[in-house]
Amino acid sequence: MIYLDAAATTLQKPPAVRRAVNRALQEQTSPGRGGHSASMRAAEAVYQCREAAARLFSVPSPEQIVFTHNATHGLNAAIKSIANPGDRVVVSNFEHNSVIRPLQAIGAEIVAAQSPPFDAGAAFRAFKAEICTGTKLVVCNHVSNVFGCVLPVTEIVALCREAGIPFILDASQSAGVLPVSAEALDADFIAMPGHKGLYGPQGTGILICKTAPAKTLIEGGTGSETKRRAMPDALPDRLEAGTPNTPGINGLLEGIRFIERRGTARILAHERNLMQGLTDGLRRIPGVKIYTAKDLRNQTGVLSCNLTGADCETVAETLNKHGVAVRAGLHCSPSAHEAAGTLESGTVRISVSVFNTKREINEFLCIFEQIAKKLRKA
Repeated sequence: MIYLDAAATTLQKPPAVRRAVNRALQEQTSPGRGGHSASMRAAEAVYQCREAAARLFSVPSPEQIVFTHNATHGLNAAIKSIANPGDRVVVSNFEHNSVIRPLQAIGAEIVAAQSPPFDAGAAFRAFKAEICTGTKLVVCNHVSNVFGCVLPVTEIVALCREAGIPFILDASQSAGVLPVSAEALDADFIAMPGHKGLYGPQGTGILICKTAPAKTLIEGGTGSETKRRAMPDALPDRLEAGTPNTPGINGLLEGIRFIERRGTARILAHERNLMQGLTDGLRRIPGVKIYTAKDLRNQTGVLSCNLTGADCETVAETLNKHGVAVRAGLHCSPSAHEAAGTLESGTVRISVSVFNTKREINEFLCIFEQIAKKLRKA
């Protein structure tokens, strides 16, 4: 299989990730739930993962690293710690439903800063226009999961700091690829999944918390302050009720170590090199419309395209029959498609990881060209 759906989940993992998960299943139990060796080994691995994540994301203290089930879990915890019914919340028009739906459920007033894809200047101006007196929160993704366009989050955070408004960053598509520094960004919360650019297993995620206390989504056992009926005030225990996904966290630790060794700059350069070959090849195929930046410095390893006269789902299904995995549809981000005029059609999304190769991209282009010819004739 040529796997080109890394924006959803990275299928190829560093071998150490799989080994760590298996080892944890065999040798570890629940951290903080016993003084025996199996529990102590789990506690050590979990703390090592906090330390590694704190290093990678320039977080002052490992205790500010909270483990979640995924980015959606983290975003819900962050949003519901700040937003209240009726609050004016400014978001980008590239947000995932993991941002929009919690805000909708709270009853917040959702205001989208409207800008076209790949225009960072327009995005900044849109946020500047919408961040006004009465705004209670700003939420923005770092990279669009549909188009791979990079938003000017550093500049947007600066606007928030000047106005004294809390800021939440969705780093689902940037963690492990772009530099994400908690110290530099000074965001109140940064949420990310473990199973995408960090090469960890599904069921893992990280929420970086600037300060405590945050509001809890669920309450229960933490292995600490057991006599107290209320949840602990201190992080990370306050937001980590119940038994953690210890095997997943062990795998995530090895994924982060892989990123540390490889370096985000090298990973990003590799992905953009693949994107250059992909965009050049797609432009040569008649009937293909691609949505991409003129300057790849404004884009990561995610690209959307469509084939004239062919439904995007049909294109993806046909590619799958030829051994190519991509994603088609709206990708849980309808507002991003509104910005590009693809809400009715959806797109075929192609997304790469560090494990993809130029040879795979060339093979994909050959297959896609053959499919395009057949579908145009149909």
